[in-house]
Amino acid sequence: MAEDNSEPAANQQITGQLSIQKIYVKDLSFEAPNTPGVFTEKLNPTVDINFSTETTTLGEDQFEVVLSVTVTVKQDERNVYLVEAKQAGIFKINGFASEHLPAILATACPNILFPYAREVISEIVTKGGFPQILLAPVNFDQVYALELQRRQQAEEKVATH
Repeated sequence: MAEDNSEPAANQQITGQLSIQKIYVKDLSFEAPNTPGVFTEKLNPTVDINFSTETTTLGEDQFEVVLSVTVTVKQDERNVYLVEAKQAGIFKINGFASEHLPAILATACPNILFPYAREVISEIVTKGGFPQILLAPVNFDQVYALELQRRQQAEEKVATH
């Protein structure tokens, strides 16, 4: 009887690999236009937070992903402070089917970058003399799914006109 040394098909899956090459702050801006006056006021500000991502192909299997986070804190219509941070990373991604690449770049990479961006924003706000701001976690998978849904609806609307 011959011995079968082959692995079961389930164990022969080729799995992709995502590796971090570099993480860095690409751009950082902090503005507090109404200081020092706002330091003497009792504040009950509104906070607006916006996220976006941008991807650049650097070479074969290598990508730069930039997570932009803008935090605007206002008292009535006056800006208390504004922070714009672009946290970037260079990622090597290989072994995945090409149709999975956009989702990886829009979800996995921003998930890696977000804690770094949160720390940069928290530190710069504190150094600006304001109470620490801690950004809540973001579900980039859900953000990506909503963006795909929005695009599909826009395409369907164009197709029906």
